[in-house]
Amino acid sequence: MTNQIRRSSVSIAANIAEGCGKSLQRDCKRFFEIALGSANETEYYIILSKDLTYLKEEIYKELFSQINEVKAMLIGLIKKQLLNIES
Repeated sequence: MTNQIRRSSVSIAANIAEGCGKSLQRDCKRFFEIALGSANETEYYIILSKDLTYLKEEIYKELFSQINEVKAMLIGLIKKQLLNIES
């Protein structure tokens, strides 16, 4: 489980970095969407870890809050890219 959380969370940053290196707005948006998918995957593993009692409640709450903050920022980036594509 720890390995899966590490891999999915690292994938978030890697896809953001790759997206920022693309010259076309739609390509950049696509990588941000992939990063959001990895954030959703990370969130799932955090929830599963809590359900399996691998995480204490206070640690779960902090991790859950952090991953949802990351997801909100990614959604903002995706919306901004969408506006840039449409203009």
